[in-house]
Amino acid sequence: MSKNSNSLIAFLIGAGVGATLGILFAPDAGNNTRDKLSFKLSKYKKELEDLIEDLVEGKETHLNEAKTEGKRVISDAKNKAENLLSDVNKLIDQINQGNN
Repeated sequence: MSKNSNSLIAFLIGAGVGATLGILFAPDAGNNTRDKLSFKLSKYKKELEDLIEDLVEGKETHLNEAKTEGKRVISDAKNKAENLLSDVNKLIDQINQGNN
């Protein structure tokens, strides 16, 4: 993971822990506190799931880009090798014709 991703995850975890502690120590009835805590945790869970999905999709995008670039480099090298082979064959034909 990149440094920015780690920082963002650490921030989200810190915000979640802070919100949880704030709710737990707030002067409110137990049922209300549990409801608030459940709501906040489900909200943070959804945000975390979205973040993980974005990170995975980003990773797949980078992999696809790398594969595409690799295929392009291989294709270019193959074309250059074929052109070089063709040039060598032409030179060999010219040498053979000159010897006859």
